[in-house]
Amino acid sequence: MSHDVSTLRKHAYERVAAGLRMPGVFEVPNTLNIGRAIDDLLLIVECSFEGEWEGQVRYLPL
Repeated sequence: MSHDVSTLRKHAYERVAAGLRMPGVFEVPNTLNIGRAIDDLLLIVECSFEGEWEGQVRYLPL
């Protein structure tokens, strides 16, 4: 999880392109209400399978 949408996304995709493991990144904009971010992250944790987000960059809000 990161607010750093400009730098982290680039590095994440570079790792995937190089065939390296990347556990998955969730980008959270600074403008997103903290309560909404927490609710979305709890939903992701409760409804996801282990490794489901590996190699992916996703954005909140859902």
